[in-house]
Amino acid sequence: MPDVEMVKTTDKKEDLKDEKKDEKKPEPPTPTQEIKANIALIDRAINDLETRFTHRVLRSLTALRKRINDKVLRDAIEENYPKDSAVKNSLLSWLPPAPPAEQSMEVDITTEANATAPLPPSSKPTSDPVPEAEIYIRLLIIHHLHTSKDTYSKSIELSHDTVDKMQSMNRRSMDPIAAKVWFAVERSYELGGELADARPMFLAAQRTASLRHDDDTQASLINRLLRGYLHYNLYDQADKLVSKTSFPASASNPQYARYHYFLGRIKAVQLNYTAAHTNLQQAIRRAPAAKTAPGFYQAVHKLFVIVELLMGDIPDRGLFRHPVLEKALSAYFDIVKAVRTGSLSEFQSTLNKHAAQFEADKTYTLIVRLRQNVIKTGIRRLSLSYSRISLRDICLKLHLDSEEDAEYIVGKAIRDGVIEGRIVHEKGWMECGSQKDGYGPEASEVFGRRIGYCLDLHNESVKAMRYPLNAHRKELAAAQDAREREKELAKEIQEGDLDDDESLGDY
Repeated sequence: MPDVEMVKTTDKKEDLKDEKKDEKKPEPPTPTQEIKANIALIDRAINDLETRFTHRVLRSLTALRKRINDKVLRDAIEENYPKDSAVKNSLLSWLPPAPPAEQSMEVDITTEANATAPLPPSSKPTSDPVPEAEIYIRLLIIHHLHTSKDTYSKSIELSHDTVDKMQSMNRRSMDPIAAKVWFAVERSYELGGELADARPMFLAAQRTASLRHDDDTQASLINRLLRGYLHYNLYDQADKLVSKTSFPASASNPQYARYHYFLGRIKAVQLNYTAAHTNLQQAIRRAPAAKTAPGFYQAVHKLFVIVELLMGDIPDRGLFRHPVLEKALSAYFDIVKAVRTGSLSEFQSTLNKHAAQFEADKTYTLIVRLRQNVIKTGIRRLSLSYSRISLRDICLKLHLDSEEDAEYIVGKAIRDGVIEGRIVHEKGWMECGSQKDGYGPEASEVFGRRIGYCLDLHNESVKAMRYPLNAHRKELAAAQDAREREKELAKEIQEGDLDDDESLGDY
């Protein structure tokens, strides 16, 4: 019997394994099905007054727009709009017509289906979806038009038409999608025209969004305007925009990350490195994951490394080993090594070698400022190595142009407190201050101050202690009672022992 039961259990396990093998994993939805599901979510968001469903649709926009093509968009429009819809015809007009082979294939499939099976009930909608669904499909079409150079001008036309339609509808439920539309408008102008041409439209829309308290659109448009100003190096106008507007507190983290990055660039150019460092740290913290948005992650860290060097700090070496940043920051790592060693020749050769990359990253002017930091580092190293060194030797070691330049630079370093020493102009050398040891009179004074502080802290602590009034008297009374009890107990024990001895007799 046990053997039979074992055979049954093993057979059951094998059957379960076979069933698991037969079960296929659910296939991911096609782009057309995903668009249809997103339109259903948008419709649900409008009917239930829940914007979280719209935000869920927009979170999948980045991945979805990489998978769409002309056929996917045509099929999505055909499945979600009735046959004689005017909105459907206007959407299809922005897409190229279907090729003849595709049309004949559809006709063959429908005729075969009609011949072999009865007609199923019609699954096509009888009415148009909500207007937000139309704007969403227009947004997908604009992003699709960005994939080809031949359709850049068409994307600008569609962007204008979409903006006019949004403004004519004036629906608050459309605000999250409108924020994404403005990004697509900026991208259309960047690819197919001049970014400055879209600035008046952005300014007018930003004023309208601030009056309507549309936080999503307002945050997106402020970032669009800041990016346009910084693209043309208009830092003063960007700073005025920041001072005249208030970024909405309810904006999403990606919008906040972009805003802090733009603020960091503005503050770095204005020599406010501490504020720039703080803003860039906030941008890194609020940015998406490195693998999700590698371009933004690299751009922020490039500027962050330069700002840290300008502040006099050396970035952590582990930052340059990050898998997303290792290749992008290779040129900046060479700059960090040159600044750390104080080699002006190495710094200049690295700057000339990667000048094209630095100009493309718009960090070239900031990196040029690091020349003074490299010279100060070199002078500090020389002051630690020599008690006296001629200005000519400083010129040769730091690769400066003349002894006068060396004298001015050394004088400024002494005045700024970078080194301790003095310049003997008559003899043409620099005398460096003696190095402080750890056993001089200054060290003993510091040690004495620390001891005095500890003693004062102890005395103040003792003075601050509080004791209950006459508490010692209670302790004395308790001790006296304890002694009396001990005497009584000893006396009882002694009397008890004597009684026991008498009762035992001669035993």
